[in-house]
Amino acid sequence: MIAVIRAGGKQYRAEEGAILEIELPKKGLSAGERLTSEEILLLEDNGKTVVGTPRVAGAKAVLEVLEEIRAPKVVAFRYRRRKGYHRTVGHRQRLARVRVVEFAIEKKDQ
Repeated sequence: MIAVIRAGGKQYRAEEGAILEIELPKKGLSAGERLTSEEILLLEDNGKTVVGTPRVAGAKAVLEVLEEIRAPKVVAFRYRRRKGYHRTVGHRQRLARVRVVEFAIEKKDQ
């Protein structure tokens, strides 16, 4: 089963067992904790594709937190020529390395 999930404003192509580095959803996550995401945008199973509008109804992804990491530092340097102004700003994004445990789909009775 393959899916496109949205986490932290970005989209990721994921399969069961895949390891992703997503933006940290909340502080204080510990290894082994499980998260549930309902932000499934596309789901493909055995050649059958379901595209959400914008999300697939009743679909969930279960993610297991492996560790909390930090991305490489990004440095922004600003200056004004001939003015003597310069400023260096750095940023490191906090990420969570997660494993996709499973995708669950709730069937609706009609």
